[in-house]
Amino acid sequence: MLKQIISITSVLIFGICTSFSQSFIAPNAALKSHETLEIMKVVISEEKTDIFLKVENRISGGNFCADRKIYIIYPDGNRSLLISSNGIPVCPDTYKFKSPGEQLDFVLTFPPLKKGTGSFNLIEDCSENCFSFYGIILDPDLNKEINDAFALVENNEPAKAMVNFIRIAEEKVKKNAGADGLLYMNIVKLSKETGRTVKASAWYKKLESSGLPETAMYIKHLNSLGIKY
Repeated sequence: MLKQIISITSVLIFGICTSFSQSFIAPNAALKSHETLEIMKVVISEEKTDIFLKVENRISGGNFCADRKIYIIYPDGNRSLLISSNGIPVCPDTYKFKSPGEQLDFVLTFPPLKKGTGSFNLIEDCSENCFSFYGIILDPDLNKEINDAFALVENNEPAKAMVNFIRIAEEKVKKNAGADGLLYMNIVKLSKETGRTVKASAWYKKLESSGLPETAMYIKHLNSLGIKY
């Protein structure tokens, strides 16, 4: 009887160890292609990586699909291909929304994320209307600090938000290079909005010389907002 209890306990402990997972709720991203597409959470385990997303339809006759060629791309350029998707048709099949405002929840499953990954890109490789997320941050503390800074913006306190973004960039960015784009772009935008053009120009040039693979894209985004130095 004692042996049986020990065996059952061992199975339970083994099961707990092998089912370990870590969740990141609503992680921030530097840039995304679709305004109404959101990452709700990223769940990482030893067996797989699940990315839970939500897209909202805002037009009559809207539709959405996911290509088979969707990749997680690491900061070093290595990539992992999508294993499966759930809740969304594979292109060219599409989900047809019934009305504006309808939301579609779906899950993309990838191989296990490399240990120690602090950020990654999520890229759909297709011919048109492809979705993408750049600089998805997997650091709960860093995400909280960024969210707190965004809350200051929403509370009409852009100067305080700018100071917070600068502090985060100077203190945290070396630990998570994937946050560079998000932080630099927001510092530039808030500096310009608050009349600090010298500071805006300095951080703009810092972004230009950052060496990030997505630098040209981040600069293009700022230029589309009328910001260029």
